[in-house]
Amino acid sequence: MPELKNRLQHDLTEAIRARDELTSSTVRMALTALKAEEVAGSSARELNDDEVVTVLAREAKKRREAATAFEDAARPDRAERETAELGVLLRYLPMQLDDAELASIIDAAVTEVAATGATGMAAMGRVMKIVQPRTAGRADGGRVAAAVKARLASS
Repeated sequence: MPELKNRLQHDLTEAIRARDELTSSTVRMALTALKAEEVAGSSARELNDDEVVTVLAREAKKRREAATAFEDAARPDRAERETAELGVLLRYLPMQLDDAELASIIDAAVTEVAATGATGMAAMGRVMKIVQPRTAGRADGGRVAAAVKARLASS
């Protein structure tokens, strides 16, 4: 069993014992999403740790978007709950890249792609193809795309 999934199951047990409703419900939701991912497709399989991180990042993004939607709808109580759930999920995700680290990864990818002759916005797809695996689980895809677009527009 992948280490991260095993940790989630252990933490669920501990949260239930501690009567921590927020953590137990959030971890339960994450485990359900993992199970759904495992049985999706033609054959059931067990996810590796990288795939678990991908699913957890997707769930974190859902919570982030829901919190924003609830804030826009003047529902601060629901937004607070979504933000709290996001906080629980972030415990299981790798540290997020700061702007300087992200810029460094993008600069390296742009240099790599420029060596093949592609420059400007036409190189966006090639740069993203290099950057995405390097930032997987550590930066939101929209944030990465915006940073790549800004970097390519300035070159």
